[in-house]
Amino acid sequence: MESSSRRILALWLPRLPTDRLKRRWKASGRPDKRPFVVAGKTGSALRLTAVDAAGAKLGLYPGKALADARAMTPDLAVTRANETADTKLLEAVADWCERYTPLVALDPPYGLLLDVTGVAHLFGGEKAMLQEIGRAVASQGFSSCMALAGAAEAARALAHYAPSAVVAPGGEADAVAPLPTEALNAEPHVIHALKRAGLKTVGQVAERKRHELAARFRGDF
Repeated sequence: MESSSRRILALWLPRLPTDRLKRRWKASGRPDKRPFVVAGKTGSALRLTAVDAAGAKLGLYPGKALADARAMTPDLAVTRANETADTKLLEAVADWCERYTPLVALDPPYGLLLDVTGVAHLFGGEKAMLQEIGRAVASQGFSSCMALAGAAEAARALAHYAPSAVVAPGGEADAVAPLPTEALNAEPHVIHALKRAGLKTVGQVAERKRHELAARFRGDF
């Protein structure tokens, strides 16, 4: 890899809201071992915005109605969403990541993008760097998923849907092609429209010409 090739590491903290509160509980000496979720208001209903690992194993997921979650899991610890606190913590993690590179950008709501161009060799290579960051983040009480590629969009998509991927320069298109259309990070109604048309992967969307998509989905895009 030439040192001039741009390399972006996407770090995603999928359980940041629940991890934030669990870290606080642990520090105060009052851990709660119950399945734990964070809920916020969406429209007129309270829905889950974050779920810890124990809750996920029970079938709970972000977007599920809180009432349904309580019916499934009566012994459920619930806290209201606090986006301000989550953002503040994400910014703190970004500051911490500057030990790896000074070029760190927020990728809300729970992600970071690190430009690691030309620095990975200082940590034993790209795969070793991912492993080191993963261990360090886990030791601080965070769940994380990461990926590394030559473009931010590809790194982000892979962190979400193919974590631990390290894509060689120029291999981004092939790497993201098998990912589900959700990896495009588009609005929900756009993803729904694509799926309705039988386009289930990023590769299938990429195969369509832009004017074909515009004509097919004029009312959806």
